[in-house]
Amino acid sequence: MPSPEFEAALEHFPKDIAVPGDDFETVRAKFGPAHGHDPGDDVSIEAVDYGGTRSLWVTPKACAGTRRSVFFLHGGAFVSCPAAAYTFYAAWIARAAEARVLIVDYPLAPESHFPAQLDACVSTYQGMLDAGIDAADIALAGDSCGGGMIVTTLLRLRDEGLPLPACGVSISGWMDLEMRGDSVDHPIGLDPFIDPEWIRERARDYLGPDADPRDPLASPIHADLSGLPPLYLQYGQNDRCRSGAVTLADRAGRDGVEVLLEIWPGMVHGFQGMNGFVPEAAEAIARIGEYLTRQLGARS
Repeated sequence: MPSPEFEAALEHFPKDIAVPGDDFETVRAKFGPAHGHDPGDDVSIEAVDYGGTRSLWVTPKACAGTRRSVFFLHGGAFVSCPAAAYTFYAAWIARAAEARVLIVDYPLAPESHFPAQLDACVSTYQGMLDAGIDAADIALAGDSCGGGMIVTTLLRLRDEGLPLPACGVSISGWMDLEMRGDSVDHPIGLDPFIDPEWIRERARDYLGPDADPRDPLASPIHADLSGLPPLYLQYGQNDRCRSGAVTLADRAGRDGVEVLLEIWPGMVHGFQGMNGFVPEAAEAIARIGEYLTRQLGARS
């Protein structure tokens, strides 16, 4: 059963956050108040440029000097949220994993279309390697649309022959931009954070007029996942994106990729963003930290 704190949070959450027909500017205006929170005095923020893309290191002061690095792709439906607005979320992960987190400021849609975002991710990762960061000390993680992009980024890294990171973590990731499957056709409960048609609209913002939503580098449920590092997929039961995660996990198993899929009873899309308000979110972030710690090891 969901906690009373979760039920109360849903009651007070805006009901019009993901409305089909909203244009990208409306989405940006609606998303603004949900981001940009203070990350806390216990972390440092450093702007860097790897491979021509601006990014931000978010590092717990208690972990200064650590080599353990999380390459993070933020959510925002492809169209919103600069990296600076996500330092609070990165700080949660950094504390939980006792690691530093690099928020990649990938170009937003629709000003930039696919695959410009993946190009920026690959060049940033290559820049990290060029700066002397060992691939074994890097994990990829992302939430919502960024949670899908971490898988497609891994595919690009594999195909380009780059050393692969230790693992990938998808938090409510978008794995199927066509939004099909049981969680779409037969929703279990209310998910106020997303709507299938709204995601399809954001996918059109991202893909532009020429790209195919079934391109494996857009919707990784269509990809051959062979050779990817271990994956951790964390979703809510009521998340309309759940079917995409189930399909991806099945394909990972088919292709010999170690995968951990967690479905949290009663939870919605991006429930992890309620950290600080509901116990399920706090536990989910803690589990992400534990997973990253295991995969990155005890190296400092």
